[in-house]
Amino acid sequence: MAVLTYREAIRAALSEELTHDENVVLLGEEVANFHGAYKVSEGLLEKFGPKRIVDTPISEAGFVGMGVGASMLGIRPVMELMFWSFYSVAFDQILNNAANVRYMSGGLINCPIVIRGPANGGTNVGATHSHTPENVLANHPGIKVVVPATARDAKGLLKSAIRDNDPVMFLENTILYGEKGEVPDTEELIPLGVADVKRTGTDLTIVTYGRSVLHSLVAADILEKEHDVSVEIVDLRTIRPLDFDTVLASVKKTHRVLIVEEQKPFASVGSQLAYMIQREAFDELDGPIHRLATIDAPAIYSPPVETEQLPNPQRILKAALAAVA
Repeated sequence: MAVLTYREAIRAALSEELTHDENVVLLGEEVANFHGAYKVSEGLLEKFGPKRIVDTPISEAGFVGMGVGASMLGIRPVMELMFWSFYSVAFDQILNNAANVRYMSGGLINCPIVIRGPANGGTNVGATHSHTPENVLANHPGIKVVVPATARDAKGLLKSAIRDNDPVMFLENTILYGEKGEVPDTEELIPLGVADVKRTGTDLTIVTYGRSVLHSLVAADILEKEHDVSVEIVDLRTIRPLDFDTVLASVKKTHRVLIVEEQKPFASVGSQLAYMIQREAFDELDGPIHRLATIDAPAIYSPPVETEQLPNPQRILKAALAAVA
């Protein structure tokens, strides 16, 4: 196992897939000469050249549309957004065209595009740069949505996303870019739509994804040491397709559930999960389904206040104790 940062793991996945398939290209704002806004693509221009690592204008509608068109003609573009917050500029290209073209062509036209970049709060950049749109994206059939929490998952899932024939939305986190983790030395393709049990337990299931996985792990350690509560943590990894079987198995094991997400609570991924759990496992529950989300307001600019707006270990701890009370 090698120890890589989340950023290095994504870079390694990009490099391996660019080597694996000459139809893979990386396009986006400052990905070439500047090595990416977050230095994810550092060294790729020098290795693969300007025809495959391409700087684009700051026009999401323009370059995402170009990527969608190229993917329909056999190219496998990986598009980097400086912020997922600006995906709405390309709503038509992503959700009206990329999501629907295979269905509307009777399976004759694929759209193997990956759109990736950071989608998170916690960096004190204000409401317009802090959106988490996984629920909006997942609402559209034809779109696959991935939100990795660790370096290993980021690499393995990105490689699978690039090889997938459907459009994959790959949501990263700027705060995670520097987080280190073990990554296999040999090639690992992590299938889309497979959750991972990051921690086993018997008293409570926490269902979560993205950076909230790390916060939940911290809270789970405190719960075990200080409150004798054994927590199982299910990391969804992929929002759509959703591995509900793994969630259901864990809920049937612990009989209590807390859903944690860095989403606004109304019409979120957690809302859908709560409905699915009560529909399929109502008789297994020993208490109501609990949810913890970002406090329902635009992202707060103040650093100490935004920290409290988002899920954090102490908020998760409090919610978990309520769930097992």
